[in-house]
Amino acid sequence: MSGSLPPLEGSNGNSRLEGSNGNSIELTDIRKSFDGTTRVLDGITASINDGAITTILGPSGTGKSVLLKHIVGLLEPDGGEVRVFGQDIWRISLAERYELRKRFGVLFQDGALFGSMDLYDNVAFPLRKHTDRSESEIREIVMNHMREVGLEAAIGKAPNEISGGMRKRAGLARALVMRPDVLLFDEPDSGLDPVRTKLLCELITQVHKEHGGTYIVITHDIASARTLSDYVGVLWQGKLVEYSEAQEAFDSEDPFVHQFLSGDAVGPLGMD
Repeated sequence: MSGSLPPLEGSNGNSRLEGSNGNSIELTDIRKSFDGTTRVLDGITASINDGAITTILGPSGTGKSVLLKHIVGLLEPDGGEVRVFGQDIWRISLAERYELRKRFGVLFQDGALFGSMDLYDNVAFPLRKHTDRSESEIREIVMNHMREVGLEAAIGKAPNEISGGMRKRAGLARALVMRPDVLLFDEPDSGLDPVRTKLLCELITQVHKEHGGTYIVITHDIASARTLSDYVGVLWQGKLVEYSEAQEAFDSEDPFVHQFLSGDAVGPLGMD
């Protein structure tokens, strides 16, 4: 899957990505602490490969979702630089940052659907809020994406009337309607059984093949990473200890990376 993608460049410890190579998302020495002492992110440097699916893995509490919020501009780093589409997002105005965010789509853990709206109105919401498209144009776009995720027959249902897997698929449809350049997934497999997790991962892969774009998937599920990934990043103790093509990551001999990606009980990661 990664054979046709551009090669990774640079180095940062075990990371293979550093410096600017023209990608849409560039992170340089990102540092973040919420208590003033413990760094959740401790010098993250990475250039996310355009047009690929990159998964970011790591144990619970290692800052995966915090990193995602930095990328989309919801959290400002204590130090370092986040460049998105060539701009340092904390050196532009709030209005400019708001416009940049329109080029992102986000699928949250539970789909983050509005409980007071049916699925159709949930998926149509970004188009109604951010564009001046007619209702007929909106309907065409919404129905195309609802068919794509297999929910065409459920457009009139409320979020509380459908399963967790269906809510995630509806959230995916909503994330796609603005034709985003970058799509972010915050643990899309959370709360799903293994079969539905596999089906969702296959759907994400199919959608990526159809629409292209840069996908970043936050997960702790190794099977999901194997299914989805062109590239794999592994976070531990605030650092990006691995960032490489997927197969290279899974073949890594680094003690922590090997332990975590193989699910082995023996290694530097313990219960603490």
